[in-house]
Amino acid sequence: MYRKIMVPVDLGHIERLEKALKTAADMAKTYNIPICYVGVNSSAPSNVAHSSNEFEEMIKVFAREQAEKYMLDNVTAVAYSIPDPTVDLDATLIKAEKENGVDLVVMASHVPGLSDHIFASNAGYVAKYSKVSVLVVR
Repeated sequence: MYRKIMVPVDLGHIERLEKALKTAADMAKTYNIPICYVGVNSSAPSNVAHSSNEFEEMIKVFAREQAEKYMLDNVTAVAYSIPDPTVDLDATLIKAEKENGVDLVVMASHVPGLSDHIFASNAGYVAKYSKVSVLVVR
């Protein structure tokens, strides 16, 4: 089975992640696998956090809340602050899976629309370029 699950988290849109969060938690509990929650934010102040330190604390709090909610024993949280998440998010997620030693990514996506035929979704990019298994949850 898998050794470690990575779950990318957008703290600005938690309501869209519930199905993916539950899926990852269920897998982690069933197979006794640790989860690494990964958040990516702008290094400049944003609507989510005013600083990189604040964002890092927010992702750690989020991970603790998920551990309590789903009764998980082994969770970690990693925050990445980058200059422009709209440009560098995909590459940062690929980098995060390597740096954190994960072998499964569980991430949320949306139902494809017209714009997805022009612009690739983040989940689509990660699924295409990742060297590990990726479960995209809609």
